Amino acid sequence: PNRPATRTSSFLTAITGTTNSTLSGGLPTSTLDGTGVGIAILDSGIDSKHLALRGATGGNRIARSVDLTLASDSMSGNNGLAKGKLGQDQSIDYFPSSKAQSDRESTIITTAVVDRDQYGHGTHVASIAAGRTIAGTPDAGGIAPNATLYDVKVLSDNGIGEIGDVLAGIDWVIYHSKEYGIRILNLSLSADSTESYRTDPLCRAVRSATASGLAVVVAAGNYGKSATGAEVYGTITSPANDPSVITVGSDNSRSTATRNDDVVNNFSSRGPTRGVWFDDSGNAHPDNLIKPDLVAPGNRLLGAMANNDGTAVYNNLITKYPFLRMTGYPANVSNGLMELSGTSVAAPVVSGAIALMLQANPGLTPALIKAILQYTAQPLARYNLVEQGAGSLNVDGAVRLAQALRTDIAAGVASGSIVSGTNLLAAGKSMPLPKSTINGETVYWSRVVVAGGTHLLTGSKLFKEYQGFYDPRVVWGSNNWARVYTPVYWPSKPANLYMSYTAESVPATNSKLVGSGVWLIDAMAGPSRRLALTGIFMPTIYLTKGIALSQGIALSEGVALSEGIALAEGMALSEGIALSEGIALSEGMALSEGIALSEGIALSEGIALSEGIALSEGIALSEGIALAEGISLSEGVALSEALLQASSSTSEQSTSGEAW
Repeated sequence: PNRPATRTSSFLTAITGTTNSTLSGGLPTSTLDGTGVGIAILDSGIDSKHLALRGATGGNRIARSVDLTLASDSMSGNNGLAKGKLGQDQSIDYFPSSKAQSDRESTIITTAVVDRDQYGHGTHVASIAAGRTIAGTPDAGGIAPNATLYDVKVLSDNGIGEIGDVLAGIDWVIYHSKEYGIRILNLSLSADSTESYRTDPLCRAVRSATASGLAVVVAAGNYGKSATGAEVYGTITSPANDPSVITVGSDNSRSTATRNDDVVNNFSSRGPTRGVWFDDSGNAHPDNLIKPDLVAPGNRLLGAMANNDGTAVYNNLITKYPFLRMTGYPANVSNGLMELSGTSVAAPVVSGAIALMLQANPGLTPALIKAILQYTAQPLARYNLVEQGAGSLNVDGAVRLAQALRTDIAAGVASGSIVSGTNLLAAGKSMPLPKSTINGETVYWSRVVVAGGTHLLTGSKLFKEYQGFYDPRVVWGSNNWARVYTPVYWPSKPANLYMSYTAESVPATNSKLVGSGVWLIDAMAGPSRRLALTGIFMPTIYLTKGIALSQGIALSEGVALSEGIALAEGMALSEGIALSEGIALSEGMALSEGIALSEGIALSEGIALSEGIALSEGIALSEGIALAEGISLSEGVALSEALLQASSSTSEQSTSGEAW
């Protein structure tokens, strides 16, 4: 029927390769819908009335709804912060089935609450990841429309929260993840921080979540350009700056079904990360991790609109910005649609993709998931490593590579039966060709994996054999910083069900983070010089073309690599984000790509940034240095494994760093 035309989530599934006719082994895409995979949405709540979040027969797919702001320390209500009812200390340990644990659960449960998302952000985010198409409305189906949702409210009705509530929400997901089958944690929120990921409380929390087996997806932030429109580097927010999480930036499909004209949104935060750590002598060092990990569509995405009463009273976002509401069809309390832009809506695109990957292969570990997403991503022309990471999300490629691997990897790692060098390919499977066909267009994979935050790896051995950094308990960051976070569980039956905390330790000296035969391509990128387009400023597509020409060093013995890509001295990068009064809720930021709504800033009152840390506007790349959009890989530069191996006549062991 004739109906209003708009940018819709059905377009989103097409552009990401989610709706390809068949995947590896002839498995129809229609059978992959996220069934059996739990996604926890930490946000402003999820509207359970909305039909997009119901099951195929109308049942509720929101398995649990909790509101951590109800149990937080009592607040005055200033700045839109929620006022806790009981003032409970969220740092208390809760033994399973104890009175303290039972009291907290009864306090925060909100399953019977009708209007659980009066702000409107969390409902939209949930629908992008797992929304279902509603008959009679514009098609706004999400990536994994049958995944199970867990509503963890940590933001107020004005989209603002406290770090303590976010930490409590992460703890709740970790505690119940194995009990409820939660595999993915989506954080479309952020906080400004000058701390290193090593000490930042949100980063420490997401590392524990990863150690528990959760794939943690975090929005990069919406601070990629200054008020004058200049590109700004070093603006990744917390906890997106942690090496264990999957950090997602935003790209813009320009409303076309082809991908070769896609661009990175100007508002999408750029790396490197600039949190500061101090050595034993008191000297400050920036983290300088390569972030984001990849980008995904995040411009004017159509999704579910939480509605307070279905008449003239809408959620607070629509009340403030009524033009975001979709019109032109018979709307009611259960089928309203709205548009949002930002990395906060790009993140759930990736969360939905991971749900499909885990449905196809439940044995993937979080770090292996990230490596697959990066390896199969499509590098966008012109954009460098700290603008787009490995490239734009390619769901088709990610699922096909996931299907080629064994389904017992996570269990084998936990039991110790899978170690460095163990075969990862499933019986009868081989590495798929590193390209996809999406909407008739050939999409070449980046074949770039960022490990340790500063190292660039490639080669089929990354997935043919197990690599030590795929262990969810291992976190590997800059300057050879590596830690093991071992989950410690409460006594229970069955055992190892409720995690209490993670025990931090240093990896054993005989542990291998990267095995032999993997290709190190740090030298291909070179030192980081902005005008020379090298190092972190090298366009990712240059690396992909270089990989096709077999440049790099094959590691003959697995090593823990040294610092990796070096930043040239004198780089004018911020060590933090200069924000007035410590709160960055840029709901009304007008950007050419659309409205960049905040992910929901989680800030406690006591956190403040020092003045004068603003980034120089002179960092912007000049138009003249931009690479031509027409640069693309030709059919003749196919990234075949044979080509890579054929030119590898000798193997060299990296001489930098010490062996683990």
